[in-house]
Parts: sequence; structure tokens; C-alpha cells
Amino acid sequence: MKVNIIMKTKILNRVILLCLMSLLLACNSQKEEPVSPVIDKEQIKKEIQAKENEFAETYNSGKAKAIGYYADDAITYAQNREPLVGKAAIVEYLMADVNENTESNKISFTTNEVFVSNDANQVVEIGYYKVVDSKNNVINTGNYMVLFEKRDGKYVCLRDMSASDMPLE
Repeated sequence: MKVNIIMKTKILNRVILLCLMSLLLACNSQKEEPVSPVIDKEQIKKEIQAKENEFAETYNSGKAKAIGYYADDAITYAQNREPLVGKAAIVEYLMADVNENTESNKISFTTNEVFVSNDANQVVEIGYYKVVDSKNNVINTGNYMVLFEKRDGKYVCLRDMSASDMPLE
């Protein structure tokens, strides 16, 4: 009888120990899910629109050389030409366009949509552009798409392309 009680006590102790170990392992095996940063898409859209406004203002003032919009390794896919590779080539193209603009045409941009990466380091913008002459007559309109990347805390353009929605003459 004494042996039977000792045996039952040992078995009970082992079962309790096994349950405690299982419970301990079950509690510790849960992995913490990484907390995603809260991304304010509307704020990012405003930030991108501000970049577009700054681009238009600088371009319209005839100072295209001062445009800080593009990354050094940007590529622009302009219509009816080979891609422009690098900020220097893009600015040169814009400067030539500004110098040819004898009618004081003005460009404006409207950010329609932004698609933000999960870490907010990249943003794809889809927008609308409009070019008017000095009398505010529409000369050209169209749509564009831009890939921005955050570098040194600011978004810069890595890739962009546009398409006019005006009929060919």
C-alpha cells in the first residue's frame, strides 16, 4: 500500500511537471507580429502634390535647372523619344523645352491617386497635367505616372512617364 501511494505520487508529480512545461512552452512559442507603421496616405498625397506644385512653379519660372524633383539615377520616358537616363539628361531636356517656350506656356499637375508601399519608402503617383498659354487657352493635357522613393527623408522621382490625351494633329 505504501509503495502504491509513492508510485501514484511520482506519477502525479510527473504529470503536473509535464503540464507545467507544456503550458510554459505554449506561452513562449507565440511570436510577436511586427508592428506595421501607420501610413497616412492622404498626408503622403499632399506631400507628393506639393512636389508637383514646386516642379511646375520652377519650370514655369524658366529655371528648370533648379528642379530638385529627380534622383540622380532617374529615368524619364518621354513621348516619341528614347528614355532620358540620369538627372542631368532630364534637366537638359527640360531646359531645352523651357528655352523653346516663347509663348509663356504654363504647366500644372494634379495628383489623382497614390499607391504607397507598406514601409512608405516608395510611392507610385498617377496624375493629370495641363499646359495653357498666356491667355489660359489649353494647349495640351494628359496623364502621367511617377515612381517616387524616399531618400534622405524626401521623396524623389526615380521613374516617370506621361501620355497626352490630345488628338494628334
